[in-house]
Amino acid sequence: MDRPTLEFVTYCISKLAQVLNLRQEDVYDRLKRSGILYEYIVPSYDVLHTFGSRYLMEDLTDYMREKGVL
Repeated sequence: MDRPTLEFVTYCISKLAQVLNLRQEDVYDRLKRSGILYEYIVPSYDVLHTFGSRYLMEDLTDYMREKGVL
């Protein structure tokens, strides 16, 4: 994983933790366990990093609900 992608993943985890009122470790575990981290966020970095923060958080939380980790 290159540096920009890693920084984006870190941002997503941190921001989701704030939005969901969860620990960052819990968010990371949920994203990893569900496949969202390595099957969605990382491969879709080129598109996802262009989204606004609010839209990005809505997209990720909706997807987490679909995957049953929220």
